[in-house]
Amino acid sequence: MFNKLKKEQKAKLYAPVNGKVVSLEEVPDPVFSEKMMGEGIAITPMDEVIFAPFDGEIVQIPETKHAVGIKDKKGNEVLIHIGLDTVGLAGEGFTTKVKIGDSVSVGQPLIELDLEFLRENAKDLVTPIVITNSVNSGKEIQLTEEKEASAGETVLLTITSK
Repeated sequence: MFNKLKKEQKAKLYAPVNGKVVSLEEVPDPVFSEKMMGEGIAITPMDEVIFAPFDGEIVQIPETKHAVGIKDKKGNEVLIHIGLDTVGLAGEGFTTKVKIGDSVSVGQPLIELDLEFLRENAKDLVTPIVITNSVNSGKEIQLTEEKEASAGETVLLTITSK
């Protein structure tokens, strides 16, 4: 008599840093602009701290500290990749504040940046924020139209899972 409908689940991803919002297609790296890693958005950071964009668990931090992977309770996996060609900096310019397995809350500091060093040594500071398990997932992703983002306040994207 009653249809068993799966309830839509919505997850909000907040800006992990203050800065200028950039569409993924504008990121000057085909891995991101062609969405090979998944759907997402990017920010050019204006401040020196990357914060957790939602409540979740740290699932990845490369030795080079240039990125962080977070998974939420709904199973969304997000990679924050700080700058372009920053893996070659071998961790210089980045100070991690969390480790793999840590539970984090939205707004919690994840990585501190030496912006001056990164401006001088990275190809670009644009920071892609990619849902790495979005390809062929059936998830609906709604991106913000905001051009400036405030860390922990601006919703960059909403993920709807069915």
